[in-house]
Amino acid sequence: MTAKQDAPRLSELLPWSVAPLRPGRSWVMAPDPAVLRSRWKALVGAADPAERARLVGPSRARTLHSAVGQLPGQATATGRLARADGACPEPVRITHGPFDQQWLLPDHRLIDAARPELWRVADGRQLFAVEWAQVPQAPGPAVVCSAVLPDGRSPAGRPGRIRPLYRRPGGREPNLAPGLAGLLADRLGHRADPADLLAWITACCHHSPEGCVVPLTADPELWERGVALGEQLLWLQTRGAHDRGGPAGERPRMPGGRRPYVRAALPARGLPQTLGYDPDEEALLLGTGRIAPVPAGVWEFHAGGVRVLETWFAARSGADADEAAGLAALRPTAWPQEWTSELLELVTVLALLAELEPCRAELLQHTADGPRIGADALRAAGVLPPPDAARRPASVLDHQEEGPEGQFALL
Repeated sequence: MTAKQDAPRLSELLPWSVAPLRPGRSWVMAPDPAVLRSRWKALVGAADPAERARLVGPSRARTLHSAVGQLPGQATATGRLARADGACPEPVRITHGPFDQQWLLPDHRLIDAARPELWRVADGRQLFAVEWAQVPQAPGPAVVCSAVLPDGRSPAGRPGRIRPLYRRPGGREPNLAPGLAGLLADRLGHRADPADLLAWITACCHHSPEGCVVPLTADPELWERGVALGEQLLWLQTRGAHDRGGPAGERPRMPGGRRPYVRAALPARGLPQTLGYDPDEEALLLGTGRIAPVPAGVWEFHAGGVRVLETWFAARSGADADEAAGLAALRPTAWPQEWTSELLELVTVLALLAELEPCRAELLQHTADGPRIGADALRAAGVLPPPDAARRPASVLDHQEEGPEGQFALL
């Protein structure tokens, strides 16, 4: 899209952002939580210090003797890994890359840069907008939102920035440029709450030479249309966790007759090694397995610079099994039924998102052609630039967090 605009940057509207998580070692994350428990069991079962060090693997910031506190909200041990024993930390669901939901061992002793400030504000009210860097010649959304903690990492090697909607737990203190909500309410004639603005961002944010920008309409009717579209996108991207834009409490489903089904079962043993697509039959081919109907828009769906289905499959196919070492070599030897259910849901989400893309393009064009609230107007009103304090995390004093070796830390 070409737009005659001085649209504000996303980094100005949602000023507090956090860098991606940096696990430091691949084995702490997996598509299957049972594998993580097996890896932990193998780790604590290694009595020889040299063998335990080999299993943990080297990283930039963590060793068997690193002293670190708990991640906020996680009841994990804080003694040195050299002495670790007992039950596995309960794996937690995270969003890996733009659309892949995997599992993570939430043990701060294992993760180089876990970004505790994000864990501190992650709850049932939080939504995370991940701003993806533009990859030349690769289509895809500039922003993808998640209701569970995202790692912000891209298989294309261009990590995103994670922007929580709220700066404090419980949906308190929106991560918005101070004065922005009030200015929008004045210009549009009705209240614009934080979720409304995130919906508009999801619908209209796009890449530009200046980075991710968000054109803001001054047309109240167009604003309402854009928010409604953004709520649909948010509902899909969060798998129905966002309470607007779709049936409350339900997960996305295709209409009857268009729902994807397993037409040929995946192998009962082993893992499928190939992924393909038959455009004539609208069929996704996983080894000898077959899922249909899968619209072409799903197969072609890119995000974060990669084809979503290919990267999702690569994380589960075991194609790099020969290169895996240490605990990373422990992985499923057969395809779990849960992965098939997750794949069917991913196909559904991508299909519905692809169907909404023409609506998104139309909204962007109407916004570009109509009255807008540009960055100059926001600067004149004192909304931009946001103060430095808005770019830093808020102090959260809601609970104690256990520090290294069982000591409590005061935040």
